[in-house]
Amino acid sequence: MSMDAEDFKVSPGKKTSLKDFDSGWVPKWAQKKEEEGGKKAVKEQALAILKANGQKLVELQELLWASHTYAMLIILQGMDGAGKDSTIRHVMSGVNPQGCQVTAFKTPSEEELNHDFLWRNSKALPERGIIGIFNRSYYEDVLIVKVRPEILEKNNLPLAVEGKQIWNQRYEDINMFERHLVRSGTVVLKFFLHISAEEQKQRLLKRLEDPDKNWKFSDTDLSERLKWDDYMEAYEDMVNQTSTEWSPWYIIPSDKKWVTHASISEILVSQIKKLNLQYPVLSKEQSEALEKAKAELEKE
Repeated sequence: MSMDAEDFKVSPGKKTSLKDFDSGWVPKWAQKKEEEGGKKAVKEQALAILKANGQKLVELQELLWASHTYAMLIILQGMDGAGKDSTIRHVMSGVNPQGCQVTAFKTPSEEELNHDFLWRNSKALPERGIIGIFNRSYYEDVLIVKVRPEILEKNNLPLAVEGKQIWNQRYEDINMFERHLVRSGTVVLKFFLHISAEEQKQRLLKRLEDPDKNWKFSDTDLSERLKWDDYMEAYEDMVNQTSTEWSPWYIIPSDKKWVTHASISEILVSQIKKLNLQYPVLSKEQSEALEKAKAELEKE
């Protein structure tokens, strides 16, 4: 795709503005391809890239499972309509379902509210060899809860925890939690799907205009959209405070879904490759047992 993952990465410790990231970005090859063959040619090439990365991901996921040393946690955050569901569907389409688990985090239940904000996410963490995907995550507690602080009242927190410091404390908790995960063998990849207000408007309109997509629309989509600027400020604080050396954020252009899918698929492939995974080496006893089994089968 001729893109560098570093272009999307939020540099730890460096102040980042979302305005510096173009939600409608496309690679140079796509611009040239469109001039030569139109938008159809661009989409065909993008699908080819996604298919090729998908095949690599299938092979790498099997290696991840066989080596049984690392787990991978993929976190997807973004405004409604940013494409979280379609990203999971397209990027992970060829992966063995036994090696991939998806957890979508909705409004916390009463039981979840009676625990710390990381509790329900901790229960859903992937085990070694598994790719786990969080569709939304514990980051909701520094996003929607920050934009709508009245939600905090449901948490019954000690008075000493409340106040403006709670957000810095939660950023710190998240950073330490992710550091613990990485030290324990979980690769944490975090993607913020960066969509423009205009593109979100068009996608929400499609949900209203297409009867087959009406079920996707919620009244909260509009009420949350009214707080767009507040959410952008919360997302910007989030990526600046929690993009670390061990677990950086990637801000993915999401106005064009094919760019989102291709970009994330390339980052996943490159990050798993960096682990230099190897298939298990059999011991002498195991090899001899296999030879014995092979000989017995050949006698039949």
